[in-house]
Amino acid sequence: MKIYEYIAKRILLLVPVIIGILTITFVISHVFPADPLAALLGPLQMRELRPETIEMYRRRFGLDLPLHEQFFNYMWRLAQGDLGESIRTRNPILEDLAYYFPATIELAMVAMLLSLAIGIPLGIISAVRKDQIVDHLSRVFSLAGVCMPSFWLALVLIILFYYRLEWLPAAGRTSIVAVLPPTVTGLATIDSLIAGDINLFLDVIKHMILPSFVLAYRAIASIARMARSSMLEVMRADYIRTARSKGLSERVVIYRHALKNAMIPTVTISGLMFGSLLGGSVLVETVFAWPGLGWYATAALTNVDFPAVMAVTLVFTLVYSLANLIVDVTYGWLDPRIKY
Repeated sequence: MKIYEYIAKRILLLVPVIIGILTITFVISHVFPADPLAALLGPLQMRELRPETIEMYRRRFGLDLPLHEQFFNYMWRLAQGDLGESIRTRNPILEDLAYYFPATIELAMVAMLLSLAIGIPLGIISAVRKDQIVDHLSRVFSLAGVCMPSFWLALVLIILFYYRLEWLPAAGRTSIVAVLPPTVTGLATIDSLIAGDINLFLDVIKHMILPSFVLAYRAIASIARMARSSMLEVMRADYIRTARSKGLSERVVIYRHALKNAMIPTVTISGLMFGSLLGGSVLVETVFAWPGLGWYATAALTNVDFPAVMAVTLVFTLVYSLANLIVDVTYGWLDPRIKY
């Protein structure tokens, strides 16, 4: 099977996965005894509204229909590219996603770059210097990253770097007085560079340091642990002993012969970690008031905004599946023996 045929097959298999996830999300979000209109208007205003006005709102959002009809109507609109209207913001959900999603994907991409740039070298150094002080410190760092709750780490860093040292901002995507440039990509860092506003670019980077590190810390720990384990396993292989017996330098043995073969498990965990970064962004964005999709999802959940919850779930599913597809395609580049 050729690579493009494999990609096409994976995309087709994604359709039943999306349908299954949307079905589960729809059922779970509707079984709770909560009224989205009451969450939107408040109980006091609900008591003041006339019954026919409340019924008009229910018909507008399709809440007067039986559950199965609501689901089929939603899937029919989704097949036509219509995600519906948010009950909370009363905007088309596509407009909300276009506004909030770039901030989340920018934060996740920076966190992923940090995870790879720190986690892989840390794992390699830990494996090469096994049972030395560097290895012990690396394992303590990784263990703390796996065990430490993200919200606790976020609060500690805010207290330290914002409240005590006053080095970094604690919330927001930019300073209050800053004005984002015209939207080109939706990514504030790239758009500020396109506009030639270096001060705004530095301001965005400054606001991104704390949330991106908190988001990346668990991924750094997982990638470092996996890279260390894979490197230790590869370093015991026969071909590594053969390379050393030929008189090759340790640097050549590690980076030319061992590293590439040790990367397949690391690439696998990296793809999974990217999906977890999107899921973790819900909590991190709430703590740091980052105006992204995680913050939007939290507001949608607290206001029982069913269409918005479904849309966020769909976006996270697509991005997570795409990340795993990229990982699977990367296998063939790392190991030519792998066939699709």
